[in-house]
Amino acid sequence: MRIDRHWLTGAVRIESPNFDDRADPDDISLIVIHCISLPPGEFGYAYIDQLFCNRLDPAAHPYFESIHRLQVSAHLLIKRGGEVTQYVPFDKRAWHAGVSSYQGRERCNEFSIGIELEGAEEMPYTEAQYSMLAAAITALLKAYPKLSKQRITGHSDIAPGRKTDPGAAFDWAKLRQLLDAAAG
Repeated sequence: MRIDRHWLTGAVRIESPNFDDRADPDDISLIVIHCISLPPGEFGYAYIDQLFCNRLDPAAHPYFESIHRLQVSAHLLIKRGGEVTQYVPFDKRAWHAGVSSYQGRERCNEFSIGIELEGAEEMPYTEAQYSMLAAAITALLKAYPKLSKQRITGHSDIAPGRKTDPGAAFDWAKLRQLLDAAAG
């Protein structure tokens, strides 16, 4: 797995309209881990793709009435089985973090890469997800010199009080172990 012209090789590409230019495309210096499931707590549907591409049908589920007008995206989604979808090239600003701050710096979308895990905050993530997450992050670390293993955080950490993902079920120690093993 590697980055080729700001796209992750091996990922399914579904281009979202929900992105714009970064003020400084060379300032990619943070990775933000999120989780998402649509409907909440349910997995395996195309609803996340539809949400990120502004095609979510509000009549498909009662929950969708409250979110179908959102214009959001992430760079990557890693599904339960480990399949990876990329919606926005890494040199562009995906709309994943919202109102956010990291180490005193506001507007994290400006300098971060957003990675969604298909999941729910209280449910364990799969081994396939951890494996693919570590592989994707390893490729990102090689491609973008301002990224580091120390600059990986959760949505809850950049938007405390507003967001709680990826949640208590996310195993940060496991991710660090996988990244350390990949680094050799």
